[in-house]
Amino acid sequence: MLWVKAFHLIFMVCWFAGIFYLPRLFVNHASVTDVATRQRLSLMEAKLYRFITPFMFLTIGFGLWLASYNWNYYLGSGWFLGKITLVAALVVYHFYCGVCVRRFQRNQDSRAPVFYRVFNELPVLVLFAVIILVVVKP
Repeated sequence: MLWVKAFHLIFMVCWFAGIFYLPRLFVNHASVTDVATRQRLSLMEAKLYRFITPFMFLTIGFGLWLASYNWNYYLGSGWFLGKITLVAALVVYHFYCGVCVRRFQRNQDSRAPVFYRVFNELPVLVLFAVIILVVVKP
């Protein structure tokens, strides 16, 4: 079980590293007008998105594997249900980032950089909440 937990945490850290950086690229992309820079950022965004997506699935897979050791306990725990809700929201956020990547690739995103600055902070809040739920179990 400890190996499963270790891999769950490793893949979660990798996923969050990317999910923190990708919207920061969006901020930069929305801020520049130079065509070459926009193309470079678009390439970086697409590569990063493809790179972190498997980490999302591995995080979820190892998390479900961990929960399978004691479904009754986890499904009866409010903290766990809160965590699952936040993870589901983060998955939606992840796939919305994919939508943004494709919009930038087609030069169809017209949002201001400030939108992406706020958007960039959302996974930080999710991370704080999930860690508190898992460690404190309120």
